[in-house]
Amino acid sequence: MKFIPAQIIYFTRSRTTKRNFKLLFTFTLVLAILVLIFSVLFHYIMIFEEKQFSWITGFYWTLTVMSTLGFGDITFASDLGKAFTMVVLLSGILFLLVMLPFTFIQFFYGPWLEAQSRSKTPRELPAGTSGHVILTSFDPLTINLIEKLNKYKYEYAILAPDLQHALELYDLNFNVVRGNIGDPETYKRLRIQNAAMLIANNDDMTNTNISFTVREISEEIPIVTNADADNSIDILQLAGSTYVFQFMKMLGESLARRTLGMSMGANIIGKFDELLIAEAPAMRTPLEGKTIVQSNLREKTGVTVVGLWERGRFEIPKPETLINATTVLLLAGSAEQLEKYDAVFSIYSVSHTTDAPVLILGGGRVGRAAAKILEERQVSYKIVEKSQKFIQNNNYIQGNAADLSTLNQAGIKKASSVIITTHDDSMNIYLTIYCRKLRPDIQIISRANLDGNISKLHSAGADLVMSHASMGANTIINLLKPNKILMVAEGLNIFRAAVGQSLSGKSLAESQIRKQTGCSVIAIGKKNKLNINPEPSIVLKEQDEMVLIGTSDAEKSLMDSYQ
Repeated sequence: MKFIPAQIIYFTRSRTTKRNFKLLFTFTLVLAILVLIFSVLFHYIMIFEEKQFSWITGFYWTLTVMSTLGFGDITFASDLGKAFTMVVLLSGILFLLVMLPFTFIQFFYGPWLEAQSRSKTPRELPAGTSGHVILTSFDPLTINLIEKLNKYKYEYAILAPDLQHALELYDLNFNVVRGNIGDPETYKRLRIQNAAMLIANNDDMTNTNISFTVREISEEIPIVTNADADNSIDILQLAGSTYVFQFMKMLGESLARRTLGMSMGANIIGKFDELLIAEAPAMRTPLEGKTIVQSNLREKTGVTVVGLWERGRFEIPKPETLINATTVLLLAGSAEQLEKYDAVFSIYSVSHTTDAPVLILGGGRVGRAAAKILEERQVSYKIVEKSQKFIQNNNYIQGNAADLSTLNQAGIKKASSVIITTHDDSMNIYLTIYCRKLRPDIQIISRANLDGNISKLHSAGADLVMSHASMGANTIINLLKPNKILMVAEGLNIFRAAVGQSLSGKSLAESQIRKQTGCSVIAIGKKNKLNINPEPSIVLKEQDEMVLIGTSDAEKSLMDSYQ
């Protein structure tokens, strides 16, 4: 019922609707005159046959014959009357059974349904809306980002220029506003001047148009755009984009940095003031096969193991936790501490000769970005690519990655790592299973396009899986909440929390925060000074601020228990 006023307003204001009403009225008028004429002729033909009927009976007979009901209670006896009856019957078939339904649907029912559809997708946000995020596309990154925006209580609106697409999003319970992405009035209706951020993740030309259009209205709104081509970065910045990222390129570079043959040291993935968060693969390092307590990491380097990734599953470290070949350590420490970690544990490297290349399956944007990083680090690689147009140099092998002869030609038997970068998750799962069967000992790093397929890829045999959707969404959330929250991976956050009265006066060990909530304290802020990796004996004070790391559930548990 709440949509009926909006439907009526749209229906009555539309110029097309007014024209349709005139046509429908004209048809109805013609039909009424025809019924009147037939009723009068019925009356006089009956007089000709020496029968008397009322005028109401004449209308009754005309409508029953025209509608083909023909009850037969009133009939003509003469040939003239029967001929007249046939004329009325045929005209009824034409006007009532053919033209009337078509006219009604064309000029009334169809526009009414369209009015209903359009009224479901608003063209503006309510007055007073503020602090919201405007999204100009709908893709895996947007879906991932919306989940995070909902979690942190950010309102959002998806701008959809196409009515059908807008209706589909509406039916899926997304907040959608319909409008032209190149029209300044659209962004005024989206309350752009009160928004927290605008995200443009379309093609480069569309993103440029959006940035330039929005900047005509607001100079303050942060605009985040994605660039497909390197040449587009400067253009997008000149058009008004505040932040320009290349999420596909970032994904390829991140995949390459995690391959054997690159530095096996700490790859920094986040920064929280002077606190650095890094990932370090344990495969073929001195840590492999040891427990956390046996590694003596804190004693040797000062860094703290705040988490472990085991085939995509995050685990809270315990002293007895075993470090496997497939383990990726999540480390927290200062720049000096991480440098010391690299000096002590980054002692593994593979041969940089062509005898042990890194295999890249897929020569698209992600694959090319990974190859560039490997080339800069002088790590040999081979790219298997099916399409001729992507072949660039002798490092490319044209062929199907699912073909054994192609993989043998690329060097699958001697390769140290394989990076799977196609845009099809089903293909990535297939290739992961295939490569794991061919080489049980090889390191497999895979791209995921949908987050729902990450666990499938790990089950298929991938050692590490990364998604550009998660990477992009995490990057944007970190921009929205600078120095308040840092999302280092899907479902894993670094955040600040004040020391409440229930913790004040207790030592870190006595508080048992990790045991009770699953969150690890990795730093304590005291008088604008950050104490990184504090000792368990440090006493918490009410004016202190803790920096913690934990999953989304652990963060909620902490807030419920101590805040």
